[in-house]
Formats: sequence, C-alpha cells, structure tokens
Amino acid sequence: MSFLKHPGCIYVGGEWQPTLVTEPVINPADESLLIEAPVGSTAQVDAAIAAAREAFDHGDWPRLPVAQRQAMMTRFLDAIDARREEIVAMIVAEAGATQMLAGFLQYGIPMKHARRTVELASRPAVTPLPVELTPNAQGTTTLGTGVVSREPVGVVAAISPYNFPFFLNVGKVVPALVVGCTVVLKPSPYTPMQALILGEIADAVGLSKGVLSVVTGDIEASRLLTSDKRVDLVHFTGSDKVGEMIQAQGAPTLKRIVMELGGKSALIVRADANLQEAAMAALGGFTIHCGQGCALTTRHLVHNSIRPQFVETLKAMIAHLKIGNPADPSVNYGPLIREVARERTERYVQIALDEGATLVAGGKRPGGLDNGFYFEPTLFDSVRNDSRLAQEEVFGPIGAVIGFDDDDEAIALANASDFGLSGAICSADAGKAYEMALRIRTGSVAINGGGGTMLSDAPFGGIKRSGYGREYGEDGLNEFTYQKVISFHAA
Repeated sequence: MSFLKHPGCIYVGGEWQPTLVTEPVINPADESLLIEAPVGSTAQVDAAIAAAREAFDHGDWPRLPVAQRQAMMTRFLDAIDARREEIVAMIVAEAGATQMLAGFLQYGIPMKHARRTVELASRPAVTPLPVELTPNAQGTTTLGTGVVSREPVGVVAAISPYNFPFFLNVGKVVPALVVGCTVVLKPSPYTPMQALILGEIADAVGLSKGVLSVVTGDIEASRLLTSDKRVDLVHFTGSDKVGEMIQAQGAPTLKRIVMELGGKSALIVRADANLQEAAMAALGGFTIHCGQGCALTTRHLVHNSIRPQFVETLKAMIAHLKIGNPADPSVNYGPLIREVARERTERYVQIALDEGATLVAGGKRPGGLDNGFYFEPTLFDSVRNDSRLAQEEVFGPIGAVIGFDDDDEAIALANASDFGLSGAICSADAGKAYEMALRIRTGSVAINGGGGTMLSDAPFGGIKRSGYGREYGEDGLNEFTYQKVISFHAA
C-alpha cells in the first residue's frame, strides 16, 4: 500500500526535496517493507531551519490576526479528517497499533485535542495589569498600569518518537502554529510517514512556505535542530536518556526546551477497590500498545490483603488477549516496534527473575508468529520496589505487582521513583483516593478510571526524570509563547 504522494522526499520550506539516502521502514507486525524512507542531509535540515526563521522573522504568519490562523488551522484539521481512513491504516501498519487503538487513541484523541487547541487560541493575547498609584520625585502621584502580551516564541523544533507518532506530531504542530510559531518537525526513523503526511496536508491547504517543514535525518542532522541558535524552542517527547542529551545540546544557546520523557507510573489498588475494575486498569497499564507508552501504569501497588486475588484475576484476563497482526480487527494486542525492543523486554524478564520476582504469566515470544516482533504480555508478582524492574522503564509489556499494607506505605512506594509522569488509584472511597492523589509526586493521577478520556483542557506532563513543561490545554498552548510586559502611565 502506498501511503505518501511524495515517497523519497522531505518537505523543506514548502517544497518536496528528494534525499540522497533512504532507509527501509518496515511493518513491525510482519516485517514487510512499507517504504524506502527519505533520510535528510544536514544541509537540508539547515535549509528547513533557515526557511522557518525567514517565515517567522519576515513572513505574514506570526503577524496574522489570530482568527485567520484559526481558520487556516481548521482547514488543516479538516484536510486531515478527509484522509482519516488512510491515516489510521498508516498508524496500524507503521506503528503496529491495533485497529481500535489506532482509530480511537492514536487518531481520535489527538484530533479532539487539536480542535480544542484551535478554540483556545482565542484566549486574550493581551491582558491588563492592575492600576497602581506610586509617589514620584516631583512630589505628585503617578497613575500607572500596563498589559501583558503573549507572543509566539519563534522557531520550534518538534521532535517526536515512534510509539504514538501521529498523536504527538499533531500535538506539537497544531498549538505551535496556531499561536504564530513556525515549525520544523522531525519524526522517529521508525515512523516517518505519520509526519510526512502532515507536510502533504500543509501543501494541500496552502500554508505559507517555511511555516511547517517536515524533515528526517541522521544524528548530526538531529543535533543541528537542538543546538542551532536560530531555533528558539525544542519540543521533545522521548526517553529520559535522550532528553539528557538534548538538554546538554541546547544549553550553549540557552534555548527553551519542553520535554515529556519516560515514566514508571504507579497504580495503587486499595483493599476496598473493585477487583475486576482494578485488574482491568492494570491490564491496560502494561499491555496497551504492547507496553510502549510513557504514561502507562506498569507498577501495580496492591494491598496485600487482596493481592493474591488481584494477581489471579489479572492472570485470567491476560489469557483472553488475542495476540497477532493488528491488520486483523479482532486482534487486541500487537507487536513491539522492532527487534531491539523485543530483546530489551527479554532482558528485563531475566533481570526480574534474577532479582527474585515471581513470573505469573508470559515471559517469552509467542508460538506461531514467526514474523513480527511479538512478545507475550508478562506479569511478575512479589516485585521489590527498589528492583530494576520497578525502577527502570522497560517500554515493553511487563507489569510488576508490589504489595503494601497501608496508605502511607503505598504513597511512599509510588513516590520512590526517579520518574513522575502519571499514576492511578482504585478505591471505593473516592475522598480518601483524592487525599492520596494530592500526596503523590507526579504529573497526573486518575481516580477509578479518571475522566474516561484524555481531557482536552488538562495540562499533561511530568516532574523529575519525566521531564518539564506541559502539553494540551491553555498551559500547553502557552508553552509556545513568551510574555512581554508593556507599561505606561497617565500623562
């Protein structure tokens, strides 16, 4: 299946440019070749930055009335929706997402967020400050006030990973553009198509040249995006290790950086929790997208009085998952992205066994699936919270059950982590769960399933090694702006 109209090209300054180098992009479910993807050169990435700088400094996009940018971004989103069917098929083939996950979470949720982001751009860009009376040197009183103006930060380098590529590409590009920034988007080499298609959309709706470029490239090309002084903001989603490098690369130019990094989030199951609902939440916490999600709750902190029943219930649920090629709509558990991810998961199984954890389910490659990067959903019990399995992000389908005896211990265990991105609590006492949520050091906590969706106005992000800055909602929109104070007084 051919997904792209310009295969072998990247989108630089409003033009499709072929690259001298290509590399294969494969379907993780069957290892078939999807495309020989373009690999941009450092010179091409340099040209994309230059085009973005020119468009921001001298183009009309940052200076348009917000209503005109909103209208253009609405056209942009309408054009995406017109290609929904092929984009969802692309997500399934390129990222290995199941049909339901691709349609609902990887496509539907980011588009809902994007529509709301465009609406939020109507919030006042200029807000008044209180009037102040100040004695002056002339012996009179100065009547003074001012305004705070929110203005686009400038050129944005948006760097996205392979696990939820369309979701994250849209989540970076739309808020940056609607406030007036220009963007150079660089996707993971595993999933370039879900970024390049946004270049096609920009072309189709007539977005001004240089406002959005979509590039690929090697390590040197990527380093240019994070170190070049023409880039004002790096907006990155990925691992904490790569986040370290990006922060170091951006330091000499003191550029702003927003990073959403890894997680090792805790699901706390109190003794009064609904066991079926808690086990279902736990199942999703390490099997959604084969465990390839930074906000997933892979640590299951379970009250010891119900831990045996919880483990048996979760084990039974695991047995009902259908593993296979997500091209089959009945499949609800697909592959990891590449062999390196499967090998990493296998290493952590051995690490957990060596650390004394009890293997409850999974732990190996499933039989009968010779092609594709499949690994069984794997559950360990009797895991120590200070073990590597509990402390390090696997980014694979392994759940770790850790016992506790009281609420204070559960909170202490949840907080004993280098990460702080997400979390959840299951309890019949919602008030007590709320009190506990206030004490957990993390970016978000869902009580008994949370709001039933990813709330469009809710800021998302982490603390500690899970990064800093926020995405979505007004806080996420404001990350792409800076504040300017303009003061004045009565004559």
